[in-house]
Amino acid sequence: MRINVGCGQGVLAGWVNYDNSPAVLLGRSPLFVWLARTFGLVDAGSLEFAEYCRKNHVQYANAQVRLPHADASVDIIYSSHMIEHLDRREARRFLQECLRVLRPGGVLRLVVPDLRVTIDEYLQLNHADIFLAQLQFDLEKPRGLKGHLSRLIFGGRGHHWMYDRQSLQRLVEASGFVRVSVLKGGETRIADPGALDLHEREIESIFLEADRP
Repeated sequence: MRINVGCGQGVLAGWVNYDNSPAVLLGRSPLFVWLARTFGLVDAGSLEFAEYCRKNHVQYANAQVRLPHADASVDIIYSSHMIEHLDRREARRFLQECLRVLRPGGVLRLVVPDLRVTIDEYLQLNHADIFLAQLQFDLEKPRGLKGHLSRLIFGGRGHHWMYDRQSLQRLVEASGFVRVSVLKGGETRIADPGALDLHEREIESIFLEADRP
């Protein structure tokens, strides 16, 4: 059993793919999609994502609340560029859920944007506006009826925390994982990674793997 948590449009063949966007649920309702498109209730990007989720059989899960698996029933958990969209409490809760559902010796693989890369670019460019834009924090408030409605239905899409290698390692270790290691792009301890992209967004990312004791 291999699960891909917060898959977005990065569905992996042979894995169970989860996302917590309401688009996963709403995309199953042709009536909602028709109403939203006809009356412009949400933006085109959200509708396209809802259709993508329907066609690719993405399942809904709010991972920082509960992963829909029994204790010690999952071999591999992969989550790419997702945990930075959680606040600190949510991130800790997500990792506790990963610990719960993984079998002893099961592997958690996280890919997150590297804060140090963004800081190094800021120090080179000395441009605060570019720096804040690259952090992708949820800074802008929704505006207008469509903006408020889209936020209500689909939530925000910005980051709520950022990590460097050391801070991500500390968080995962504090959650109870062992053999917590930052790897290079292309490296993994996962036997037969299959469709997994081991170089995903390599220039900007941290690759971390950890084991369930």
